[in-house]
Amino acid sequence: MIKVICIGHDYEYEIKELLKNFYKPNKIEISSINYEEYIDKESNIYNAEETTLISILEINVNNMIVTSKLNSGKEVTEQVMEEKIDNKSHLEIKKISKRLIKRSIFKLLTKSQNIKVPWGILTGIRPTKIVHELLEKGISEENIFSILKNEYCINNSKAQLLMDVAKIEHKFVYPIDESKVSIYISIPFCPTRCLYCSFPSNPLKQASHLVDDYVQALCIEIKEVAKLIKESGKTVQTIYIGGGTPTTLSVKQFEKIFNAINANIDLCNLEEFTVEAGRPDTIDYEKLKFLKESNITRLSINPQTMNDCTLKEIGREHTVKDLIESYKIATEVGFVNINMDIIIGLPGEDSKMVEYTMNEIDKLSPTNLTVHTLAIKRASRLKEKEKEYSLTEANKVIDMLNITKNYAETMGFKPYYMYRQKHMVGNLENIGYAKPGYECIYNIQIMEEKQTIIALGAGGASKFTYPAENRLERVPNVKNLEHYINRVDEMVQRKRKFLIV
Repeated sequence: MIKVICIGHDYEYEIKELLKNFYKPNKIEISSINYEEYIDKESNIYNAEETTLISILEINVNNMIVTSKLNSGKEVTEQVMEEKIDNKSHLEIKKISKRLIKRSIFKLLTKSQNIKVPWGILTGIRPTKIVHELLEKGISEENIFSILKNEYCINNSKAQLLMDVAKIEHKFVYPIDESKVSIYISIPFCPTRCLYCSFPSNPLKQASHLVDDYVQALCIEIKEVAKLIKESGKTVQTIYIGGGTPTTLSVKQFEKIFNAINANIDLCNLEEFTVEAGRPDTIDYEKLKFLKESNITRLSINPQTMNDCTLKEIGREHTVKDLIESYKIATEVGFVNINMDIIIGLPGEDSKMVEYTMNEIDKLSPTNLTVHTLAIKRASRLKEKEKEYSLTEANKVIDMLNITKNYAETMGFKPYYMYRQKHMVGNLENIGYAKPGYECIYNIQIMEEKQTIIALGAGGASKFTYPAENRLERVPNVKNLEHYINRVDEMVQRKRKFLIV
C-alpha cells in the first residue's frame, strides 16, 4: 500500500497515473491538504505503518521548490528540485510544477524500488506531441533528445523511437492545412467478439437483423455530411472504413455505401482510402475484388497472432491457414499496400510464439505492420475474466516488443506513428511500421490531432480541430445501433455547428 499526501497542490490525478508504474491501482491512496494541516499532522504521517509519500509544492515570485519525501518503515529519503519561474505565465507555471513534481517522485521511487520505467514520467496517449511542439519551436534534434531524457526521464530507446516517429510524421502534419479533413466510417459488426475487444462492436449473430437498416442510415449520414463538407469549403484527404470488422458486410451492402460515397463526396483530392478487412472469415475473392475495383488503396488484414491455439483462445473462428489464404487472394486481386496487425502479450503466448508470428508475417511481406501491446480494457471480456488468465509479465512483454522491432528493421520497415493506452501490459506502446512511401496518412492525422476527422456511423467520434487555439472539440455519435438508425438526422446536426461557421 502507498499512501500519498499532496501538500500545496491538488495534482492527484497526474501523480496517481505515474504511481501505476510502481503500484497496483487498488494499492494507491491519495489526498491533498494545505500547509497548515501538514504541520499539524506531520509527526502522525511519519509514524504511519504503511509507506507514505509526501509531495510538497512551494511557489514564490522567483522560483518553485518541489520536495518529495518517502517514508518506508524507519527510512525517510528525500528528493528536492528547484526551477526559476521569473516572467512565466500562470499556465506555464502549472505545466512546470506538474512536470517537476512527477520527475521528483519518479526519481525517488525508481531509486528506492529499483524498478525500470522506460517511458519515464510520461503517462499520456500521444507522447510524440512533445517532440512536434519542440520541432515547431526550432529546437535542434540533439537538444530535443536531451529534453526527453532529462526533463521526462525517458530511456534512450524510447526517446529515439519518439524522434524517429515524429520526424516521419512531421512532413505529413506540417504545415497544417485547415482546408483538409478526413472521414472515418464505422461498421460496428464482427463475426464474434474477441476476448480483448472494447470497441463498440456487435456480434453478427445477435445483430444481423439490423445490418440493412444500419447501412441505410449510414448512407443518409454520408449524403448529408457530404453537403456540410462541401458548404464548408473543405476537401477530403483520406477515408478510413473501420469497425468492428467492415468486411462482415456483403458485397451488396458495400455497394450501397460506396454508391453513397461516390455520389456525394468529392474524391478529386483523395490521397488514401483504407478498409479494414481484419478477419479472414469475413473475406473472399468476390469481396476483395469489389473493394479493389472500388478504388480502395490500402487494406488491413489482421492476424493478431499466427498461432492457432491463441486464435482459439481469444475467440476467433478462423485459422492461420485461412489468414494466409486471404492474404494471397488480396495480392491476386491487385492490392499492394496491405497492413497486418498483431498483439503482443496475449494470454498464453511466449517469446517463441511471437517470433513464430513475425517469421510467418515476414514470409507474406506486407507493406505495413502495426504492433499492439495488449491493453486490458474495462469493457472487454478479458477484464471480466482477468483472474482466469495468466497474463504476461512486463519484462517478458518488453522482450516480445524487441523481437517485433528487430523483425521490422530486417523487413525494411520504419516506425511512422505510435501511441500509448491506459492499462497496457508493461506500460509500453503501440507502434505502426511501414515501408517508406506506404505510411498511413489517416493513422498519423488521427494520432496527432491536427486535422479534423469527421466520424460517421454508430460509435464514431468526430474530432474538430482549431490549431490556432490549440483546441479540439470531440463530437460523438451514439453507440447503440437502434438509436443510431432512429436518430441519424441528429448525428448530422451535431456536426453542422462545427463545420458551418
